[in-house]
Parts: sequence; C-alpha cells; structure tokens
Amino acid sequence: MKTLKKVFLFIFLMGVFTRLTAQTKHSEELVVPLSEPGKPVTLETHLLSGTIKVVGYEGKDVIIQVQVDSSKDDEDRDDDAQGMKRIGTSGGLDIRAEEHDNTVHINSGSIRDKMIWLTIKVPQNTARVNVGTVNGGDIEVSNVSGKVEISNVNGAIKATGISGSVVANTVNGDVVVRFKTVDASTSMAFSSLNGKIDVTLPADIKANLKLKSGKGDIFSDFDVEVDKTQPKLETRNEDHYHEIKIDEWVHGKIGGGGQEIMMQSTFGSIYIRKIK
Repeated sequence: MKTLKKVFLFIFLMGVFTRLTAQTKHSEELVVPLSEPGKPVTLETHLLSGTIKVVGYEGKDVIIQVQVDSSKDDEDRDDDAQGMKRIGTSGGLDIRAEEHDNTVHINSGSIRDKMIWLTIKVPQNTARVNVGTVNGGDIEVSNVSGKVEISNVNGAIKATGISGSVVANTVNGDVVVRFKTVDASTSMAFSSLNGKIDVTLPADIKANLKLKSGKGDIFSDFDVEVDKTQPKLETRNEDHYHEIKIDEWVHGKIGGGGQEIMMQSTFGSIYIRKIK
C-alpha cells in the first residue's frame, strides 16, 4: 500500500506541472498522509533553485504548497526569433514526494528558468528536518522540534521557535537562529562566509563555545569564561617543510561548559543572545 501511495503522489505532481508550462506562475497544494500519524516525522528536501519554508503546525499530515515561476527575463532573447512570439519553452519540472515510515522525501528536477517556492507544513513533533537549496532563495524553518539541518549557498538561513538542535551553514547570507529549548546532548554548528551569525539561546544553557570571526567582532549577552591560553601557536618542521600556525579560534564556556557550539563567519560578526 505504501508503494502505491508513492506512485500516486509522483503521477499527480507530474500532471500538475504539465499544466504549468503555459503559465508563468501557479500554486498547487499536496497533502501527504503519514504512515503513523501522531509519531515523530522526518522531512528531507533539497532544491537546486528555489526557496524553502518549513512550518510546524498542529496537524497530522505533511502539507506541501508548491509555487513555480517560469517567466523569462526580457533580456533573455533569441536573436534568431526577431519579430516572433514565444509560445513555449523547452524543459520541464517534476516534484516528487515519497513517504515511508513517517519519513517524507521531497525532491525536484528543474530546467531552464523555473524558480520554485516550497512551503511545507509539518507536525510540530518532528524528529529531523534536513533541507537545502543552492541558488536564488532563502530558507526558513519555524516552530519545529528535533534535529534541524539547513544548508544554503546563495541565500540566508532563518530558524525560529526551535526546540532541539540546529546545524546551519551558508556561503552568501546571514544565519539567524532562535531557540525555545536546546538538546543538551547534541553539538551544534553555525557558519557563513559572507554574513553574520546571530543565535539566541536559553538563559540556562551550558555549553563549550568555539568562535571565529575573520573580519567582524564577537558579542554575547552571556558571561563567557574565555580560555586565556588562546591563541595557540603550532609549529611544524619536517625536512624541507616549515610551518607556523596560529589558532585564531576563541574558546569559552557558558554555565560551566557542556555541549560544543561552533560559530564561524569570515566577513560578518557573531552575536550570542540570551532569551529574555
């Protein structure tokens, strides 16, 4: 029965996007029933081009809203088609949603100029959310629990109302995370090349901090017990190879220490805030 459900979802979405080829924008909604409603859910989705928004809600299904923009820029012209009207473009799009044992996988294949916006509603008692995109979009995750993993390349990351742990990294964009509660047994990491790191943690958190900001500053609402022995100098002398390396990481503890929290930005500042 589960196999039939997977096939039905795939065929349904293919039918939807066949109708989209003659339009520039369209939105469709798909409801994915879970094998075991009420139990923790795992969500995994990755896009090549698009925006992802994941929202926890008081429901039992995973609801996927897909919006596609297949419009072309006026500058994108074919010199051989002067005076002619465009009536269609090559390429296509498919969105695939598969559910098995309360794990939902959402994948897409996108060609040419199509931009995808995914809004995914999941039950609040999630076990794991693993989402990522590459071009043209931000990622937002809100009001979920469990392990949250977010990766981006050309866009920002924002996670709010999180109960659990977060690993978030992007290249071009800010990383902003707001926790309700933190899983004290799990290490976390936040990184950006061109963007700030802004993380809000519970007031009673116990953590070991590992921090680095190449071109920015580091600020904290917490009293951080900084390791005064840093930075450390390392030297290597092997045959004709000689190296001197300075560890530029700032190491410190909050509340006496605990799980490791790593934060790194090359061209942005780091902000460690306390829930007030």
